[in-house]
Amino acid sequence: MAPATPRFVVPIDLKKNPWEQNAPLHNRWHPHIPHVAAVNTGEVFRVEMVDWTGGAIKDNDSALDIKFLDLSTVHYLSGPIRILDNDGVPAQPGDLLAVEICNLGPLPGDEWGFTATFDRENGGGFLTDHFPCATKAIWYFEGIYAHSPQIPGVRFPGLTHPGIIGTAPSMELLNIWN
Repeated sequence: MAPATPRFVVPIDLKKNPWEQNAPLHNRWHPHIPHVAAVNTGEVFRVEMVDWTGGAIKDNDSALDIKFLDLSTVHYLSGPIRILDNDGVPAQPGDLLAVEICNLGPLPGDEWGFTATFDRENGGGFLTDHFPCATKAIWYFEGIYAHSPQIPGVRFPGLTHPGIIGTAPSMELLNIWN
């Protein structure tokens, strides 16, 4: 028998901004951010995500989106997701959570990624002395490989990664940090 289809708990509409999603995205860990879904221990579920810029970087040849990226509104996160034990009790600060990523890949119709260097005028980066202006290369996925029209002749296993997975701190811990 085939495994059950994972339940969608955070779907993403690529035509909407992060703050317009049905389950609004956030960009910081804080105990006061309300959960957008709840799942049971052992449940297989699906979470969709946007790239770290919230879709601000576009699939085109221009690096102007990199040059003028608002770095105060990045690192969008899907969730929070409340985890319930077998008795329906939510996970608490200090509980150990194990997460198994069962499937990972780009959203259908969004099979591309990018690499970039930031412009010196927008914070730069560790390569600013070598690349003072914003640059961008778009990478298209074909199977496990990625290729870029901006860097002809280069092809590599372009495996995606889940980005950031974590838990919100307790208010007590947050007060210690701040």
